[in-house]
Amino acid sequence: MIIQITPDGYILLSGDTPEVGRKYSLEDADDPTTKQNRAFHALVGEYWHSGAHSYPAKSYNEFRDYIKRDLGAGFESYIYADGDGIHKVKHLDDIPGDVPHSHKLGKLKSWGNYTRKERINTIDKLIVEMHAAGVQTPKFYEILEGMSKNTL
Repeated sequence: MIIQITPDGYILLSGDTPEVGRKYSLEDADDPTTKQNRAFHALVGEYWHSGAHSYPAKSYNEFRDYIKRDLGAGFESYIYADGDGIHKVKHLDDIPGDVPHSHKLGKLKSWGNYTRKERINTIDKLIVEMHAAGVQTPKFYEILEGMSKNTL
């Protein structure tokens, strides 16, 4: 739902009427970050539900992580284990070459820590991939239409 606060209360601009007694989080609907967050999560959700993807994800959260890994900013740091213990490094190249793949783990960058440019690039890549995968659901086109009306 989107509401506009007025001196007399609020005006409902879209969605269902707020329910008396429920608590709601209030955020600025015109904030570019908020718009990008809604667009990204709506697109990922629709891609997941479409079944048109080829990712081996078993859950929505795992699927979203594949998207962030492959289309987004990727990993922000890495952890590896060797005979001397467990180590954290910033770049994959900082892990010694003799460490087996099974002893390496990447930490994905949180969507909340993406820069504006990283969010835009990820959303653009996601849309291109969804088109290439053949996603043609009404909801997908509704999301794209909403994005064209509300610049990110």
